[in-house]
Amino acid sequence: MKKITKYLIFAGIILFSLKGMSQQDPLFTQYMYNMSVVNPAYATDDPGMLNLGGIYRSQWVGIDGAPSTANFFAHTPVSDRVELGLTIVHDEVGGWIKENNITADFAYVLPAGETSNLSFGVKAGLSTFDSNTAGIIVNDQDDPAFENINEVFPVFGVGAFWFGDNYYLGLSAPNLFTSKHLENEQGITALGEENIHYFVTGGYVFDLSENVKLKPAFMARGVEGAPLSVDATANVLLYERLEAGIGYRFNESVTGLVNFKITPQLRIGYAYDYTTSNLGDYNDGTHEIMVLFDFDLFGLTKGYDKSPRFF
Repeated sequence: MKKITKYLIFAGIILFSLKGMSQQDPLFTQYMYNMSVVNPAYATDDPGMLNLGGIYRSQWVGIDGAPSTANFFAHTPVSDRVELGLTIVHDEVGGWIKENNITADFAYVLPAGETSNLSFGVKAGLSTFDSNTAGIIVNDQDDPAFENINEVFPVFGVGAFWFGDNYYLGLSAPNLFTSKHLENEQGITALGEENIHYFVTGGYVFDLSENVKLKPAFMARGVEGAPLSVDATANVLLYERLEAGIGYRFNESVTGLVNFKITPQLRIGYAYDYTTSNLGDYNDGTHEIMVLFDFDLFGLTKGYDKSPRFF
């Protein structure tokens, strides 16, 4: 009975979020290492460096049908002014709702001072949405919320990114297109409407000593029909290798983060979210694993351990 109750509560939350048009874009606790997923203007100004990474997020462990998200991203400068990227996101809820996003990023970087740059970017690609509700028993079989759907939508986003060796500030809308997973028919209000999400991100690196850096960061997300969502984190970097910190997602969760640079090219990380909302009574938290690779394609970078950055 407890297992069934958990599932019903979670199903209700999902259906309410569809009708209320709440947050729909995937979110990550280790967002400071995954900037390209929300901002196509993300840039590094590292000539010849190919950045690869992946994040897997298992949300609300212990709830039947809880969401899981897998993300792969690649990014590299191709000239002094142009940087390109690729992002793939697979989002799944309970095995009956699946969404895939495949987008390419283009960023144009302009000098904005002796130590800073300003980039403008666009993101374009496709999003697929599939639902299979065959295993769900409902009283009203004609309820449009339980129709099987297989649709493809275009994606086009824009962003701006101001950054230096030890700071960044970004503003973006990853998808300017709105779409409806179910259209209005016979007076029935559409469900699953995708609205424009707006993101503001920022971070800074403070040198506390030669071997200790403090790295605060924030991400704010806004979308019509939902309250503003804000993440704030504070990480400490030790000896350019070990990084650990804490974070808070307002009115939702408290997080812990840790990552370690195994080699100059490879970094792995883990994050845990403890749910502070009422949903916390029905789950065992959220787990997130991250892997980052940095490849110097043409031997242009003089050492990997220059000024520490988030990105």
